[in-house]
Amino acid sequence: MSAPVRALPAGLLPGLPLTALAPMQDVTDLPFMRVMAHYGAPDYFFTEFFRVHAQSRPEKHIVRSIVENQTGRPVFAQLIGEHVPDMVRTVRDLLQHPVAGIDLNLGCPAPKIYKKNVGGGLLRDPVKIDELLGALRDAVPGLFTVKMRIGFDSTEHYDRVLALVNKHGVDLLSVHGRTVKEGYRSDVHYDFIAHATRTVRCPVLANGNITSADRAAAVLAETGAAGVMIGRHAIRNPWIFRQTRERMAGRPVTAVTLSMVRDYVEHLYRETQQPGVPEAAHVAKMKKYLNFVGQSVDAAGSFLHDMRRAMTEVELFAVCDRHLLAEPGRLFALEPYPGIIARPNCETPVESCSLDTVTA
Repeated sequence: MSAPVRALPAGLLPGLPLTALAPMQDVTDLPFMRVMAHYGAPDYFFTEFFRVHAQSRPEKHIVRSIVENQTGRPVFAQLIGEHVPDMVRTVRDLLQHPVAGIDLNLGCPAPKIYKKNVGGGLLRDPVKIDELLGALRDAVPGLFTVKMRIGFDSTEHYDRVLALVNKHGVDLLSVHGRTVKEGYRSDVHYDFIAHATRTVRCPVLANGNITSADRAAAVLAETGAAGVMIGRHAIRNPWIFRQTRERMAGRPVTAVTLSMVRDYVEHLYRETQQPGVPEAAHVAKMKKYLNFVGQSVDAAGSFLHDMRRAMTEVELFAVCDRHLLAEPGRLFALEPYPGIIARPNCETPVESCSLDTVTA
């Protein structure tokens, strides 16, 4: 008999589709969650993944995103690993903190991850998934959720994994509509997300290339999902969750000007500064965020070109002032400009994605 599905925390506006910030390694830490909440929090946050192995203990900086989180929104703790006793031990540790639930990563497409048979690598092994889901379901008295892709290099095991989601009473399923091997380069297969919404008994969040409130509405209509999970495009546009709620409620969607984007860059820079981190290292980190922001600044990619060459805080903000305050009332594009790629090595078919980039 299938295990029962538990009720999820209510969204910010009951009756509207749910929104969630996708877990992104080296991005969705406590400071970033604070910034997202400032501009319009999602209904749910998910942590960066806790790496689980024989010697692991929950990483302190990720634990902070749970215990020090004052955004008022539920935070789910995500795990990545495959050794059942260590996974169960880690669950017990994390349940000592105010987590909304435990989330299992079955989707990370980074080669260094899937080659260890964790994350997206587990999608090659439904037997192991069955074992993991059963053990974690037994260990989690509250909400147990899963984030997955539609397969490793094919979709041959997809239906079997969805059946396991039902068997073990998973409470929320987030589906990125690509295989692991497709990375971020292919079109998103929303028909497979629609199939999940018809197949599993729990709510499904649609994930993958949800670029705007209009796109979120279109994906929800196409898939029948209970909500959307947004990652990279929330880095580009932190207003996207607010805008999506406005769009789904039939209200005017917040217009974002370039001067508002300049405020966001300043806020993000100050919030993510860490004591002892050299200026050059922090500027380099900011440039990773701004690779996404720059997709909606100008159609020629001039902001991206200049930003990528800044080496100091002064140089970086001089670029921002030049491009974002010259016409402060000009609108920030709701969709990325065509051909403006944040991460050419991840989002074009030429090369595979490196670990030096955002993975969700």
